[in-house]
Amino acid sequence: MNEVPAQAAGVTVRRGLESDLEGIMLIERVVFEHEAWPDEAMRRDIMSPHCFYVVGEIEATGQIVGYAGLQCPASSDDGDIQTIAVNPTVRSRGLGRVMMRELIDEAAKRGAHRLFLEVRADNPVAIGLYRALGFHEVGVRAGYYQPDNVDAVVMKLDPVPGGPGERRVGPVGIECT
Repeated sequence: MNEVPAQAAGVTVRRGLESDLEGIMLIERVVFEHEAWPDEAMRRDIMSPHCFYVVGEIEATGQIVGYAGLQCPASSDDGDIQTIAVNPTVRSRGLGRVMMRELIDEAAKRGAHRLFLEVRADNPVAIGLYRALGFHEVGVRAGYYQPDNVDAVVMKLDPVPGGPGERRVGPVGIECT
């Protein structure tokens, strides 16, 4: 995914690189405040062959305004949306949806059957986006987000569109989608 994979309202979505860490962490700290990941943890994920990160970058300035990460080892049945954040100044323009679609597509390419994520129970906008993308609620982790003691809603996408779990063998032994 070195070419421009998608665009949302003047923002180009591309593969995240280690050199994007500073821009990613600026958003991480604004959006997640006291729950923000440490720089080293984010760097490890961005660099891991088991993960796939995308960033949203303003075309005119190169400023990183969003990022999203997937953990999905190749040929694994399951993937996990690790994180997604959009700078508050560019929300509600479709960037989150475009980045999520990129992660879902990558999970399919890696052979995932199912995708999971956790989302704060007090974030109805994110929950609505995930539902619109085909995720459904499968559980709750009480008090998961600390120190706020907010529950996490666990959501699953099954099967991953375009992934192996979506295919079936037809009546004469051919693979159908």
